[in-house]
Amino acid sequence: MTAPVFLVDSLADVRAGGTLTLDGPEGRHAVSVRRLRTGEEVVLTDGHGTGAHGTVAAVEGKDRLTVAVAELRTEASPDPTITVVQALPKGDRGELAVETMTETGVDAIVPWAAARCVTQWKGERAAKSLGKWRATAREAGKQSRRLTFPEVADPLTTKQVATLLADADFAAVLHEEGSSPLATAELPAEGRIVLVVGPEGGVSPEELTLFAEAGARPYRLGTTVLRTSTAGTAATALLLGRTGRWS
Repeated sequence: MTAPVFLVDSLADVRAGGTLTLDGPEGRHAVSVRRLRTGEEVVLTDGHGTGAHGTVAAVEGKDRLTVAVAELRTEASPDPTITVVQALPKGDRGELAVETMTETGVDAIVPWAAARCVTQWKGERAAKSLGKWRATAREAGKQSRRLTFPEVADPLTTKQVATLLADADFAAVLHEEGSSPLATAELPAEGRIVLVVGPEGGVSPEELTLFAEAGARPYRLGTTVLRTSTAGTAATALLLGRTGRWS
């Protein structure tokens, strides 16, 4: 069993051979929920690619422990990166999509209010929903033992998504009627890959046209039609294998 991962604000001043205190909500989870004890292995990460690996040196109260840092490890920056533009699903399926894409290894997630989305983020609901997505990405990042957590961007409009696609090294719209399979698409060896996952009602013809003008062709995943909450995860897994990031 790999060591559990906890999030800290910064590791800038941490060195191997030193100590680091974990408190607050993360400390409470480590002490009162995970019930970590002296001598157990633990990893503290800043979520930006650096992790302090060590053992629990002391436990204080219900929400504080001290970690003896054995070494610092830094993850190499992924290349190519994979960004998924995720149309807003209904209910809690958005958090499901974020969770599974994070566990799989996506690098960035962009919420998108597509024309056919039943769910729309407005006002206080927008801030609350975005907060849930970001919290889900953090928790899934820890659960999957990542040192680099995916960025969950602010929501984009369709025109803003088109701009994002135009700047990508490879851009694709996942679509069941796509003439080409994503499994055989010519992918860049480096740079940024951007995928668009539409809503349950599908990407509208107007959106497809705008995205095509930005250089994003429609691609299909397979013979079955996946839900919007699972398509991004399946596509990310496919691309991680094809680009060698899972080799």
